[in-house]
Amino acid sequence: MSETQVFGMPKVWKSEVHTHYCPGCTHGIAHRLVCEAIEELGIQNRTMALAPVGCAVFMHQYLDIDMMEAAHGRAPATATGMKTVRADKIVFTYQGDGDLASIGMGEIVHAMNRSLPLTVIFINNAIYGMTGGQMAPTTLLGQKSTTSPTGRDAKVNGYPIRVSELLATLAGPAYIERVALTSPKYIIKAKQAILKAFKNQVENKGVSFVECLSTCPTNWGKRPVDACKWLEETMMPYYPLGVLKDFE
Repeated sequence: MSETQVFGMPKVWKSEVHTHYCPGCTHGIAHRLVCEAIEELGIQNRTMALAPVGCAVFMHQYLDIDMMEAAHGRAPATATGMKTVRADKIVFTYQGDGDLASIGMGEIVHAMNRSLPLTVIFINNAIYGMTGGQMAPTTLLGQKSTTSPTGRDAKVNGYPIRVSELLATLAGPAYIERVALTSPKYIIKAKQAILKAFKNQVENKGVSFVECLSTCPTNWGKRPVDACKWLEETMMPYYPLGVLKDFE
């Protein structure tokens, strides 16, 4: 019996590779949910993915699918090219808030507006993770970071961007939902959303976008349990969970 079977991990996951993520980081949960969706839909041999410039830059080490790396923020544009040339493939991007909502904001807006059948998994942990904890477009008011040591100030830094709400104003998106990766009840909903986002692409229903509220205990300066509590008590009121757009 293989290690994958012993621990119940999807076959899409490369079981021999150890994670590089910090303790308490919920990227691993998001990865597993993506793997489960791919396996349940039977699309492993058809799937192509784009990893971000950020904490998930080594995502290609964990998933047994074809993966590419795009320049910072350019994954939606690269995915558009891939899907245009290979319409038979299932193409998804996996991006953090610094990658997608900052330098890549233009790319995601136009990709969503074109509405090619794509799937976008957006990890929002309200901070730049890999580069040292700088303020991101999603950093909350009053939240401290290495570039906002006294807390984000709207007069100086502007307001946190609600990316899902922004994209939901476009005519192109087929499906947009915000989920969380903290407790089991939220993870079950996240699994359903990610599965739907991939199923929409299989059924050629246009572009789907799932925003996952995620923790960053290291750069938040919190214990993993406290980070989950902070996400639910502080992030969720500003980034409420739920479906923002669904053509069905």
